[in-house]
Formats: sequence, structure tokens, C-alpha cells
Amino acid sequence: MKISDITAVIERFAPLSLQESYDNSGLLVGRPDDEVQRALLAVDVTDEVLDEAEAEGCDMVITHHPVIFHPLRRLNSANQTERCIERAIRRGIALYACHTNLDSTTDGMSFRLASMLGIGSLRLLQPSHEGALTGFGVVGELPAPLAVEEFFERIRRVTGARILRHSAIVACEVSRVAVCTGSGASLMSAAKASGADVYVTADLKYNDFMTPDGAFTAVDAGHFETEYCAIDILFEVLSKNLRTFAVRKSERSCNPTFYFV
Repeated sequence: MKISDITAVIERFAPLSLQESYDNSGLLVGRPDDEVQRALLAVDVTDEVLDEAEAEGCDMVITHHPVIFHPLRRLNSANQTERCIERAIRRGIALYACHTNLDSTTDGMSFRLASMLGIGSLRLLQPSHEGALTGFGVVGELPAPLAVEEFFERIRRVTGARILRHSAIVACEVSRVAVCTGSGASLMSAAKASGADVYVTADLKYNDFMTPDGAFTAVDAGHFETEYCAIDILFEVLSKNLRTFAVRKSERSCNPTFYFV
């Protein structure tokens, strides 16, 4: 199957026009007319993921994060990014990324994680423009209020997070929850305006835990942990639309962050 046939399916679900200006989603290595037999889905392109791709006969790797994000000055295997790009070119492995366009599309990343957490009646936290059906983050309601500790345990169980960092607990029960997968500090004000009791996101800095007027409890569940659902989303999109194309979920897509607890 041609790469263009595969990317067309992905881009119908998550159009490249939705990606942010700083992003680099799309086909990064390979040509649209190249033929591929099997794709591996992962969060990142790493040495381990390429090992798996070669072992499983996958000649395309589709990830959430683009392996080429910052400008490259050279390709001489000085770091993992350069090694992976060189290796993919030499082995004929196409690399494709679906990043902020997957974050902001309808039923994208935040919708998926929120649904996994049992949150319903979802609406966008920060629409891309007034009346838009696309944008970043979601907010919704739990079917019934949960004790905050019980909801924290649910976050850990669903995301696989080993630890949760959070701001001061401002309510004993949780009813309304805002969610933004990955780095969501920029949506803190939107989370406050939504009336959420808890805001689940990642990559929060020290001052981010000083939530505005103590309006809600901010929870950092980890970048990898909140974005691992990208693999399932892409698997479903491709499997439903390309029934004769083999797609495999990576078993070696691993969190680069380790914890000493």
C-alpha cells in the first residue's frame, strides 16, 4: 500500500491544518508514493522502537511526537534523533508523526483520556475559535461525585502513572473535571473558567501548582502517561479504514522518565 493511502486516512481524522505553527506533523522520512507493508504505532521514534519495527517487518513507524522537531544541522549519529533518522533512511522505514493535529481534532487525545477516566458530557476547554469543533482540552462531568482520593486512584490506574503531582486539594469530592493531555499549563485559566474541580494534565512547573485563587486542584499525571492513548486512537482509525493493511501497537514504546520512589 502506498504511504499516501495511509496518511490520507490519518489526515481525514486529524487534518494537518490543525497542527500548531511550531509543530512538525506529517511525513518526515519517506515519499508519498513509496509502498509499505506494515506499520508500527508508538509515542516516540527511539532506537528501541526501530529495533521492534525491524524485528516485526514494519517498514513504517507512525508516532505521536515528531522525531524531527527542532532544526537539524547535521546527521552524524551524535544523538538518538540523528541515529534514528539515519537508520530509518538506510533501512527504508518511513516515519510519520501525528502530533498537535491529533491533540486538537474532534474526538482526539483529550477526548479519549477523559472518556477513559469516566468523564461525560464533554465539551472543548479551549476551542480553536468561537464555535469551533476543534481545539485543546476538554471539560465534563462524572456520572456521580467521587471522593478526590478515589478519583486520583482512577487517574493512576487508567494512565499507569507511578506518581501524581498535584496542587492543594480544594474540594473533598470531584464532579467536574478538565483534561488536557501532554503539556497543558497554558490552559490553566481556561480550566478555572470552566468551573472544574480538578484539572488533569502534565508538565506543570512549580508556579503552576499555585492555581488561580485555589479554584481547582491541578494534577500532573505525566506527559507520556497522558499521551499513550495516541497509540489506541491511531490503531482504531487505521484498522477501521484500512482492513487489509497490517498495523501493530508497539510494545517497546516506553516512558523516558523514571521515578525513584
